[in-house]
Amino acid sequence: MLPEIQAYLNLIEDLRTQVAKLVTGLPADALNWRPVEGEGHHATNSLAVMAAHVAGGEHFWIGEIIGGLPSTRNREAEFAAAVESDAPLLAWLEQVGTETRALLPTFSAEQLDRIFTHNNYNFTGRWAILHVIEHASLHLGHMQITYQLWNSGQGAGSPRWFERPGRM
Repeated sequence: MLPEIQAYLNLIEDLRTQVAKLVTGLPADALNWRPVEGEGHHATNSLAVMAAHVAGGEHFWIGEIIGGLPSTRNREAEFAAAVESDAPLLAWLEQVGTETRALLPTFSAEQLDRIFTHNNYNFTGRWAILHVIEHASLHLGHMQITYQLWNSGQGAGSPRWFERPGRM
């Protein structure tokens, strides 16, 4: 495996693990709670929605776009996610993790440099992987704030930079 790919894999695994830890053990009311109800751009997303969306984005960019897997993503369903427990979210995150762990190590330098096109936009495989990292990081931050708001100001705790795996 290319060292660059190993570094990307370490970051993606760390972020996905943090998302999973944040939702683990929470009751349905916490997972489905939205700080601001409403529709469209005036509403906020629940922890369930954001966890489903993080998994969906990783599957889409790494599995479907770079990995060439059949298109199965239903982005709209991610934003409508409502769960009875953490189980479906954790299963989806693990399924996507298994997929990423199988695909990423097979990517070559040529795949990282290859130009892909989606919706009339061109990007490299490397950009798509970095976008997964950027996207998961952004939504993990949203999730941490949502958790804190739901939990009366108490955060879930997150590892500091030197406590996280994957540093070189």
